[in-house]
Amino acid sequence: MTDHFDSEAFYAALNAARLGRQMTWKEVAEEAGVNASTLSRIGQGAKPDVNGLAALLTWSNLKAEMFIPRAGQQEAEPIARITALLRADPKLSGDKAKLMEDIVISTYKKLRDD
Repeated sequence: MTDHFDSEAFYAALNAARLGRQMTWKEVAEEAGVNASTLSRIGQGAKPDVNGLAALLTWSNLKAEMFIPRAGQQEAEPIARITALLRADPKLSGDKAKLMEDIVISTYKKLRDD
């Protein structure tokens, strides 16, 4: 199976962010809201779980696509971009975003030309 996420590069970038902020790994774990063992595992080459990855990306202000080879070379399907935008809209609750998503997808399926 091909590796889709470069954990080694991600860990190196996290380490650079940590050093830039003059923090220990324990402080990073506490501030990011992850277990210290998550950072140890990533440092040993393990892939982070999605929640740990999201927390560490948020903490570091890094972008996931920086560690995914060939990411961003092609645009996502328009319907995928729309649903992602709906889910990211802070003005919509999760339930309302899901309702909008269902309406958009249903309408898209009916109206698209195949």
